[in-house]
Amino acid sequence: MKKVFRKSCFILLLLALCLLTAGCRSKGKEREEDDSDTLYVGYVGSSFPTSYMPWQSRDGIAPTVCSMLYSTLFSYNDETGVFEPGLAESWCYIDKKGEPILTEDGRVDYARLEEVYGKSKYIPIKLVLNKEARWSDGRPVTAEDIYFTFDLCANNALSNHAGALAWVTGSLRHTYERGKLMEQGIFTAAHNPSYSKYTFSEDETDTTVYLHLERSLGAVTTLFTTILILPEHIWSPIISAENPINSTKPNDALQYAYTHPVGCGPFSLDLDATNAQVIVLQRRDDYHLRDKADPALPYYKVERIKFILYQEQNVAIFSILKGYIDVLATSVNPNYRTLFDKEENLQVIESESSFCQCLVLNVNPQSGQNTPLRSLFSQPDFRRAIALAINQEDLIEKVKDGAAVPFSAGLISNKLTELYNPKADILSGDYEARLAEANTILDAIVPEKDAEGYRLLNGRRIRYEILGNPAEQDLVSFLQVQFQKIGIEVEYAAAGSSPEKTFLYTSKFDMTLQGVTFSLTTVDIMMKAHFVTLGTSSNYGRYEDPALEAKIKEMTSTINLDRKYELIREVQEMIAETYYKIPLYSSKIVSVARTDRWHGWKAVTDANAFNTDSLISLERVKGESR
Repeated sequence: MKKVFRKSCFILLLLALCLLTAGCRSKGKEREEDDSDTLYVGYVGSSFPTSYMPWQSRDGIAPTVCSMLYSTLFSYNDETGVFEPGLAESWCYIDKKGEPILTEDGRVDYARLEEVYGKSKYIPIKLVLNKEARWSDGRPVTAEDIYFTFDLCANNALSNHAGALAWVTGSLRHTYERGKLMEQGIFTAAHNPSYSKYTFSEDETDTTVYLHLERSLGAVTTLFTTILILPEHIWSPIISAENPINSTKPNDALQYAYTHPVGCGPFSLDLDATNAQVIVLQRRDDYHLRDKADPALPYYKVERIKFILYQEQNVAIFSILKGYIDVLATSVNPNYRTLFDKEENLQVIESESSFCQCLVLNVNPQSGQNTPLRSLFSQPDFRRAIALAINQEDLIEKVKDGAAVPFSAGLISNKLTELYNPKADILSGDYEARLAEANTILDAIVPEKDAEGYRLLNGRRIRYEILGNPAEQDLVSFLQVQFQKIGIEVEYAAAGSSPEKTFLYTSKFDMTLQGVTFSLTTVDIMMKAHFVTLGTSSNYGRYEDPALEAKIKEMTSTINLDRKYELIREVQEMIAETYYKIPLYSSKIVSVARTDRWHGWKAVTDANAFNTDSLISLERVKGESR
């Protein structure tokens, strides 16, 4: 299967290169003749975004572009565990007198935090903005922009299910009901009721914000790193309950704001140069963050970024091979890697991923959707046998061509050293021994078999469908072979364009493929979504376990960081033993960049070559500068 697939990919690419050479040659001259500090970025997708409202555009290249036009309060460094400045320059938990809860070396004093707020419903923080931050129209970013943004997130009457809503409602103690503010949890000089007890000096009026967070350490990460801040002076005059910011039928004013973004990020949109095939970003000279080593230098050395749309990956690969672009902002199929290995001016970049592809079992179907075969999933031993039958190493070699790594049954990457619990890695070890154990388990549950060796339940063959997309058919074919070894038959079933509504939320499936990503920034929200919440959540199989639910609740609510890490490790062992979301692999992200004009490309977890670390590090090759 692997050799046929690789040969097919190579033949298709060679054919594409022959057909495209003449047509693309003229397009490649632009980069060749351009002596400016412009970065040419190829993107493979069906289209470019038509809106630059960051809470609305969540597909394709849109989140990447919006994150460069706008900014979050901070970014989070997974390696150091430090919040690095964005729009805000500092923050701290404060005690009931307004004093910072810090240790002598300036770190959060979690022991005192627990002592002060161990039984409180919320935890207050003080946030200080960078006074040099500006919107791209020249106006300063102020505390009122923060209030407006978070308040809008919480008020569904005006946000209309915008993307930021989910991140705020579980983190900020600022609530609305039917458009009416019920509890205030954001305080600025202009939004400071008498009962708040917060004071603002003249210097603090525009730069200081107090937030009341839900009693969870994860609330800080969610608010600080996921929500792109919006300009109050642009949006407040044009949104209403009749015209919410996330509108499917925007009026003229909203449509103009969608397409003419006023942001606070390091780049602005060059409207004159942008069209359906090209997006051009211009570096802002007034961006408040500067080079860490030399504040006289800009944060990014790249002056302009030109995104070019390719609707076929083969065309994009041809373009980077010929030097028409500098980097691909999408990952490439590992089967194409040999095309790049011998190229002198190309760098292949492999990045690890915290993403785990899982096989999910429908363990607890809604009423009316249970069947005798699905009822077997309710037995932990039956699920364990299925999990033991999957050989991750063999799967990675034959289906992923080696461009993936095995993943723990606890669903936390071993790269996250402070969180990872090796005791949860219970599906590794000798495969033949695991297979023998799986068959022993099933012999006790469903011992009867037909003439072909498949197990029978009530005289009928045990047969399941695995929901997936067309690109996952090779994976399902591999699982067919694996499960045949334990006498269970599976086959591919097309998930369609909206599987959540069609199959998953309604329990109309046997098994499905699902991606799971847990990290310190997502664990509080996503563990509940995957293992606790029923209904329209990521808990497709409607798993219920009071002990696991209680442990996750304790983990999300503790304000002792050491205890939180300990609980995350404990939760991993419990997740592993559910055998509900069975790990298959974690794909490596393979991307490619040219080194003849720019050097300094960085490999970053969960990102391709076009990432923030690369943009900060990139420098023109000597002799290529203007």
